[in-house]
Amino acid sequence: MQLEIRPDPAEVGRARRWARSRLAGSGITADEPLAETLILLVSELVTNAVVHTGRPAVLRLCLPGPAAEECPSATVRVEVADRSSRAPVPRCADDDATGGRGLALVDCLADRWGWSPEGAGKSIWCELDRCSQPRQSAALACGGGLSAYGDLAFEAV
Repeated sequence: MQLEIRPDPAEVGRARRWARSRLAGSGITADEPLAETLILLVSELVTNAVVHTGRPAVLRLCLPGPAAEECPSATVRVEVADRSSRAPVPRCADDDATGGRGLALVDCLADRWGWSPEGAGKSIWCELDRCSQPRQSAALACGGGLSAYGDLAFEAV
């Protein structure tokens, strides 16, 4: 399933609402820690596409079906394809910076993530294993305020 994203910051909220609406059919309840993490990952990847490319993008979700409870290796995949061919590049964010930590959060919260060229642009993706240990809050998972990365953050352009 996919959602077309316009190059408008308001699209981030629409993408979160759309992703939440897709969870129930997959058997992931809204109060499940996986759901909260998934929505945060959607928010970060869509924000990167909208803010750093200024071009339309496509949000794709691959959610396990209701029978996934029987499948211990069910994986949730979030992918955002944009029309910029520029690879994600490291970015230093000051302690007081209000942005620049999106992909560092993705790195902390996802079981796997990466990017690849797609057509004239690229696709940035992340995966969560449904049966992995419950995720901690972003601050705890990333060593309290992302200190595990020092001042290094990432920007997807």
